[in-house]
Amino acid sequence: MIILRLLTALGGLALGGLIWLAFTTGDFGAAGAWLMSDPWGRVTLFDLYLGFFFLALIMAFFEKHPLRAILWIAPLPILGNIWAALWLVLSLPELARRLRA
Repeated sequence: MIILRLLTALGGLALGGLIWLAFTTGDFGAAGAWLMSDPWGRVTLFDLYLGFFFLALIMAFFEKHPLRAILWIAPLPILGNIWAALWLVLSLPELARRLRA
């Protein structure tokens, strides 16, 4: 379990580093324009946000208190998989325990 949590945390940190690199060296406007103009760009965005929706469902069923679930779900579309990695790092032991039960 520690290895999975560590790998998840490292993945989230690596994604954060890539996002920082893209913001500091890339052209966000041009990339966004390409994403919206290219069919594969739209598929990629749809896939990303559908994944956020699926994780939001898991969070909603996993979290015991509705307010806590909302506080985890609401930032997901903005903070993305960095936020998902944080939730998984914190929740993975309990999530694994419940899935095994």
